[in-house]
Amino acid sequence: MEDGKNLAKTYDPKEFEGRLYETWLKKGYFSPEIDNNKKPYTIMMPPPNITGQLHLGHALNGTVQDVLIRWKRMQGYCALWLPGEDHASIATEVKVEEELKKKGILKKEIGREAFLKEVWNWAHKYRDRIRKQFMKLGVSCDWNRERFTMDEGLDDAVRNVFVELYKKGLIYQGYRIINWCPRCRTALSDAEVEYDEEEGHLWHIKYPIKGSSEYVVVATTRPETMFGDTAVAVHPDDERYKHLVGKTAILPLTDREIPIIADSYVDMEFGTGCVKITPAHDPNDFEVGLRHNLEQIRVINDDGTMNEQAGKYSGMDRYDARRAAVEELKSLGLLERIEKHVHNVGKCYRCGTTVEPILSKQWFVKMKPLAEPAIKAVKEGDTQFVPERFSKIYFNWMENIQDWCISRQL
Repeated sequence: MEDGKNLAKTYDPKEFEGRLYETWLKKGYFSPEIDNNKKPYTIMMPPPNITGQLHLGHALNGTVQDVLIRWKRMQGYCALWLPGEDHASIATEVKVEEELKKKGILKKEIGREAFLKEVWNWAHKYRDRIRKQFMKLGVSCDWNRERFTMDEGLDDAVRNVFVELYKKGLIYQGYRIINWCPRCRTALSDAEVEYDEEEGHLWHIKYPIKGSSEYVVVATTRPETMFGDTAVAVHPDDERYKHLVGKTAILPLTDREIPIIADSYVDMEFGTGCVKITPAHDPNDFEVGLRHNLEQIRVINDDGTMNEQAGKYSGMDRYDARRAAVEELKSLGLLERIEKHVHNVGKCYRCGTTVEPILSKQWFVKMKPLAEPAIKAVKEGDTQFVPERFSKIYFNWMENIQDWCISRQL
């Protein structure tokens, strides 16, 4: 503590930071008025989700934004940093459900209205916490203009943009492979899937060739999806299988016949060089299926159980069906071997459930027309990366970007 004559021996921010920040707010230092004589400069804060409190990543990102807005403000710009929070619908729903479970309360027991009340209580609590955390950082936001993604009027803006993009042909509805969370019962964008490296297995399964004693062996990490197979693919240059292209294989555990096709997608060096093609449950297989006009057979329901296409396994959980199918393959002599295999497994970032790639009718944004000018801006130097090496990551991402699934099931 300092007095009128002596400075404190230790630095104690609590003594004055809060008081100074309150003064800044009262004097409106961060609340610009429209001035046509000044050049505008605006930063829209990427709104933090109200699923919890801020972490160090928010502090770092907020500091970068604060440096930029203060710099422009001192240069004489009409500088506005607009703060806000994101309702993060499904993710927040999961958090509230977890909180209620701690009290022995289930969402379905209390009904929609009571649950919504709990969600709004959560929203008010964490919006206030996030706001206070940012203020503790001393960020120069205009809190008079703070917005929440559920505020009245913002939904109008969303609808207007949606219609605008639809009219431009940038939004469409169609059947594509999407990331599906069986627990949240919703589609997820690629950005909402987190990957963990896990030790799993490769099951090597024999697919008999019709009218022959021959068979091909395919390796899969998801044997339960075999009920949706509509082809076996080999590389067109693979001498081992050229004589089989155009012939028919018998799909194990079913009475279906599927063609053996040649496609350059197949990696001759991986596994046996034969790949099961399941267009309704794998994004690469989906593209192969389009090239060869293959049937798309979905075998997993929205809740992660098998559907009627799985025959006697219908109604079983996908993992129970996997175990049962593997046992039946063993008993029929159709399982050649099981190999340990470390691979990346996609998880729902909200609840941690393993994501299921499925064919589904959803709304998508065409990303290629949007990516092209963004790529051009970096190549021509209008936008620069610091350090420059990050541009390689950027180009790899933008040049291989897939259409963005924007619909959610709430």
